[in-house]
Amino acid sequence: MTCHVHSAFTGKCEDAEEERIVSVTAALPFFVYGTLRPGEVNHDLLLRGRTLAEEPALLPDAVLYAGPGYPYAVHAPGGTVTGDLVTAHPWAYDALLAELDRLEEYRPGDPHTLYERVERATVLRAAGGPPVRAWVYLAGPVVAARLRAHGEPIEGGDWRAGRR
Repeated sequence: MTCHVHSAFTGKCEDAEEERIVSVTAALPFFVYGTLRPGEVNHDLLLRGRTLAEEPALLPDAVLYAGPGYPYAVHAPGGTVTGDLVTAHPWAYDALLAELDRLEEYRPGDPHTLYERVERATVLRAAGGPPVRAWVYLAGPVVAARLRAHGEPIEGGDWRAGRR
């Protein structure tokens, strides 16, 4: 059996075929693509000193849209988003997860939630290894529908490059 996805947190092989929204907490790393990236304002406020690793990464099957000072990622087959894979210190994980959920206005089961926390496969660029499962905050259903209908995707899928 070939392993297609390795967990960055447990090191175990995981099935990459199924994508799903998960409301139970698994100790996964986070794929960040906007203000939580290293050097950005929310990274400095929430993540600095609480991470074990931060690696450049790509999120497949998603596109970015500009928001009011921050981006939204939306599921889109064939698209790619540039960001970073952030692994939290175990001692900081639970508090950090709760803080990120508050920041992203994630409300499980609410179709009007600003973002949904979704478990996805993230492809590492620098390591060049197999995909890793990670939490990513995607635009909530109502926001995603509005962006698909009226938004303009950020060319190249990199929020930093799109702001230059």
